[in-house]
Amino acid sequence: MRIAQIVPLQIAVPPRAYGGTERVVYNLVEALVKQGHDVTLYATGDSQTSARLVPMLDTALRFDPDVDATAHHVAMLNEIYADADQYDIIHSHMEYITLPFVDKTHRPTLLTLHGRLDVSAWNRVYRRYPSANYVSISDAQRQFLPQLHWVRTVHHGIDVAEFPFQPRRGEYLTFVGRMSPEKRPDIAIEVAKRTGIPIKIAAKVDHKEKPFFERKIEPLLDHPLVEWLGEVDEMGKRELMANALALILPINWPEPFGMVFIEALACGTPVLTCPLGSVPELLKDGVTGYSGCTVEELVEAVGKVRRISREGCRSYAARRFDSSRMASEYVEVFRELRGQRRQLFIAADHQLARPAVHDILPRAPKPAGRIADSVHGVAIQ
Repeated sequence: MRIAQIVPLQIAVPPRAYGGTERVVYNLVEALVKQGHDVTLYATGDSQTSARLVPMLDTALRFDPDVDATAHHVAMLNEIYADADQYDIIHSHMEYITLPFVDKTHRPTLLTLHGRLDVSAWNRVYRRYPSANYVSISDAQRQFLPQLHWVRTVHHGIDVAEFPFQPRRGEYLTFVGRMSPEKRPDIAIEVAKRTGIPIKIAAKVDHKEKPFFERKIEPLLDHPLVEWLGEVDEMGKRELMANALALILPINWPEPFGMVFIEALACGTPVLTCPLGSVPELLKDGVTGYSGCTVEELVEAVGKVRRISREGCRSYAARRFDSSRMASEYVEVFRELRGQRRQLFIAADHQLARPAVHDILPRAPKPAGRIADSVHGVAIQ
């Protein structure tokens, strides 16, 4: 199939450090190319891919508050949709900003929504486009907008073989993720202190989260059990997780997916987290780690985590979250949407080619526009 993949321009593909959506797209694109599909990636020029790369900017915008990323994204989408006939399907990871463009071509568009959907302004937009083709990254993600046309849930995937597997248990906990209130790094630190087990924290602090970090977290870092690493690159992150006793991420928000969960499992490292959002879909108590939300529950979970088989974590990740599985599921969706669109236009052509009733039965009354209405109805859909 001829597939266009579209990603935001703030981060290169794959990301050098933080960048969940861009890493998912990289994994998907590489797996699609391996399966023999003709993939075009619209991204920044500093991206790396086995697909055909069409650079929309020379370098990633990052999240510079002085740069109008929306203007760049609108211009990019306008350019892509002008060339839509090149593709069998357009797969966008641009969230709601894609929606005004989907009716500009008869080629189908699929939108994978990567973020949380419990935001009122976003819900207002999505409710205006309930019939667009949406993929959720977890069933739990759908709960805030159940009325959308959800084509399928496709869990994210990674190339499990590329992750370092460490069969020996480490002697420290690790927290990997954004430095934000919903990730609860403060609880992770408190659990480390209560259990006497060191914790290594690798986290990105952006300008929006800096006040929380400086006010709530920075004072907690001056402790012999706590090691602050800041934002680490991809290889550093994998080594950090592979050599840990467990990943601890005490979320308190409806996590849409959580890439770091499956990445830790690929390294053989169990996961300790709160069972919110996608977590019950992705993880299994006693197999991939343990769940808990309070400090007391997570302290108890740390006490049991050595029972978890690291080989079992790795095999669980390979079985459920390999990128080849993700790509195959997306191809099924692509083919379904292409087939539906093709049938729609075959039906429209058939209606337009059908002779008018008054040509067949010239003496019969004129049918008051019913045929014309049905033709227009098909064409509009």
